[in-house]
Amino acid sequence: MKVESWLFIGLAPFFALVAVVYGFMVDWQEHVGYLALLLTAGLSAMIGGYLWFTGRRVGARPEDRVDAEIHEGSGEQGHFSPWSWWPLVLSLAAATGFLGLAVGFWITYIGVGLLVVALIGWVYEYSRGDHAH
Repeated sequence: MKVESWLFIGLAPFFALVAVVYGFMVDWQEHVGYLALLLTAGLSAMIGGYLWFTGRRVGARPEDRVDAEIHEGSGEQGHFSPWSWWPLVLSLAAATGFLGLAVGFWITYIGVGLLVVALIGWVYEYSRGDHAH
């Protein structure tokens, strides 16, 4: 994860520099642009820091080593539910929330209610039904 962490950490000063240049170009009158770039720099630094700490804790992966063999990266990569419908419901809840911000704030309450149902369903999908353990 060394390359990924340094990539994100290296992008943080770039975005900060671009934010300052953008701020000077618009005479600091247009606040959304330079603030968004500064927030992007902070987000890039946070992701890079997380990857750096995780890389130090986990160690080198096969794709990080020059002498690694292809078979070292094989095997289980994680646990995924290919049959789960809850991510779709969660995305509909997010879309409803953003629709509420654009059209009418009362629609956001519907999105929040759907979000709560979707999160509870996604977290507890292995606790009931055919796939309970």
